[in-house]
Amino acid sequence: MNSTASATSSLRVAAGGTANLARALRRTREALIHVFLLACALVSIATTLAIVFVLIDQSIPFFREISPWAFLTGTRWTPLLEPRSYGVLPLLAGTVLVAGGALLVAVPIGVSTALYLSEYAPGWLRQIGKPFLEILAGVPTVVYGYFALSFITPEILRRCWPQTEVFNGASAAIVVGIMIVPTISSLCDDAFRAVPRSLREAGYAVSGTKLEVSTRIVLPGAMSGVMAAVLLALARAIGETMAVVLAAGMTPKLTLNPLESIQTLTAYIVQVSLGDTPADTIEYHTIFGVGLTLFAITLAVNLVAQRVLKRFHEVYE
Repeated sequence: MNSTASATSSLRVAAGGTANLARALRRTREALIHVFLLACALVSIATTLAIVFVLIDQSIPFFREISPWAFLTGTRWTPLLEPRSYGVLPLLAGTVLVAGGALLVAVPIGVSTALYLSEYAPGWLRQIGKPFLEILAGVPTVVYGYFALSFITPEILRRCWPQTEVFNGASAAIVVGIMIVPTISSLCDDAFRAVPRSLREAGYAVSGTKLEVSTRIVLPGAMSGVMAAVLLALARAIGETMAVVLAAGMTPKLTLNPLESIQTLTAYIVQVSLGDTPADTIEYHTIFGVGLTLFAITLAVNLVAQRVLKRFHEVYE
């Protein structure tokens, strides 16, 4: 009996030691995962802070020579040609023209597609259609640029308006709008599906049709999510580079005529970055002045979008 009890006690001690070792290993593993995730978050924060530091540090020499007021209110942008002028309004106008036109194209298509996938499409079609739609987001932007240059301008715009220039804002707006459709449709679809089923059933209970329930209950109920999707897509449109460079051209012009060649903030950065501008010159530092302006605009848009998204999540959680 004593030997049996002793053996049983030894087994219990061994099992307890094994369990303690397993718990210790699990805690160590969880601690390592926590440290890894924290390091990833810190790298993201450090990268953002480094970008902000570089932009501000390299913009200071530019704003020492050029008044910020003159920069933000000037109507001519010719930093590389004589007589030199550093008014950023032409670049801002080009950016607004392309981004605003892109939203005019993308919002109706994206919201309508999301509403169809959420409310009308059968399950099998949704499983096929949504991945195909999101493939658009993976197409390289330079491909969109060549598509605009070789098809949209000659085959669509010039057939309707023969006076359209080879490089023009309308072509850039259309192609950027196509690019941001997946962003709007995907986020709007998630927003529509987050609307409680009980609201739909209440609509049907009072003899509402599918269209009435979709447009008068689901769409208003998800409006904050739709607005967040539009704002995030706007940030993407503002920051688009290669497609805009190829489609819109590099002519800084203070105009709202979409049929003329224009230049955006991102297109100017590309133009100077690929040129022979000497470092530490006022022309070189214009890159960072324009980049800082672009960063401020996109940051403001993203902050507004995040506030809208936060409100959206609070409504139905």
